[in-house]
Amino acid sequence: MRRSRFTEEQIIGVLREYEAGVKTPELCRKHRIGDATFYNWKSEYGGMTKSEAPQLRTLEDENRRLKKLLVELMLAVWALKDLLGKNRAGLQSATLRRISGLRTGSTSPAIKRAYHETDHR
Repeated sequence: MRRSRFTEEQIIGVLREYEAGVKTPELCRKHRIGDATFYNWKSEYGGMTKSEAPQLRTLEDENRRLKKLLVELMLAVWALKDLLGKNRAGLQSATLRRISGLRTGSTSPAIKRAYHETDHR
């Protein structure tokens, strides 16, 4: 993901200027940002204080870590079901459907990424 050239604290500072009465076009020119960027910031960081920004970053990092852990566990369960299943033919066809789903884009990007990063022979 692309990193912003502005920190969360700076973004909140820009939004405070807007709340103080500075017009949007003037504010965007001053900070060299587009209108769309400003309104995206306003929707994401509006009403937030500078002390809440580090908490948001911490929660986003934890959420990212937990999503990665979930994908790893889902792949482990998938592999175990494939190996230990009683109906091998049914599981093999289900495995083929899952793999074809990975190739056609019908599964989530996180599962695709995890699938392609693992040794899936």
